[in-house]
Amino acid sequence: MGIRVYVTGRVAVEVDGQVVIDERRFRGKQGRLLFAYLVCERSRPVSKEELASVLWPDEQSDAWEAALSALTSRLAALIATEGLEDLGMSFSRQFGQYQIKLPSDGWVDIEAGNSALDRAESAVRNNQARNALGPAAVAASIARRPFLPGVDGFWRESLQGKLDRQLVRALDCLGEMQLEIGEPQTALESALEAIKLDPYRERSHRALMRAYAATGNRAKAVAAYHEFRELLASEVGTDPEPETEALYLEILG
Repeated sequence: MGIRVYVTGRVAVEVDGQVVIDERRFRGKQGRLLFAYLVCERSRPVSKEELASVLWPDEQSDAWEAALSALTSRLAALIATEGLEDLGMSFSRQFGQYQIKLPSDGWVDIEAGNSALDRAESAVRNNQARNALGPAAVAASIARRPFLPGVDGFWRESLQGKLDRQLVRALDCLGEMQLEIGEPQTALESALEAIKLDPYRERSHRALMRAYAATGNRAKAVAAYHEFRELLASEVGTDPEPETEALYLEILG
C-alpha cells in the first residue's frame, strides 16, 4: 500500500495500512498547517517568506524566522524518526526553501478526491452514470471531512472552498447515478444537499426537479423551478438557463 498522507479530517501519515504519524505528533495547528501546505505544494520548493505568510497571515512578529525554524526542525525530526526517508518521503531545507517529497506511488487524500471526481464526471458525460457511483462516493467522502479545523488564514479558506465545490460536483454525479438506477428519493436527497451548499447552481436545481418528477410529484418539481427562478431574479437579476427552462416545459408537458 505504500505511504498514504491525510490532510483532510485528521492529519496523518500511514504506511502499509498502519498510522505511523498521527495528528497529535504535529503539536498544534501550525504544525498541521505547515505539513499540509508542504504536502499540497510539494511539486516545488517553498520559500520561508511564503511559509510565513501562510502560517502567520495576519500577524508576523520579528521572531517569525525563529518560530519557523523550530517548526521545520520538528517536522524534519518527525519524518526521520519514523524512517520515512527509507520509503521515499523526504523533507529538504536548503537556502531558505523547504520541500516535502513523496515516492512516485505516494497517495494524498485530497488529490485522490480530485482524481475520483474527474472519473465520476467523465462517466456522467459519457452517459455511463452507473459507473460514477464508486468514484463519486470517494470524492464526496473526502470532501465532507473537515479541513484543518481551528486553523485560520487565506490558504485554508481557499482549500476549504475547493472541497466544498468538489462535494457539490460529486453530489451532482451521485444524483445522476441514483436517477439512472431508479432511486429518485436518494437522488432528491443528493440534490437538496448540493443546493444547500450552492443555492445558485443550476445543474443541482435541475437534478432536484428531475428527482421530484421521478418520484411522481410534478407539483413539487414545478414549484422548485419557480422558487429557483425567483431566487435568480431577486438576487442575481437573471433568468434560468435555456436547459432549465426546457426541463420545466418537459415536466409541465
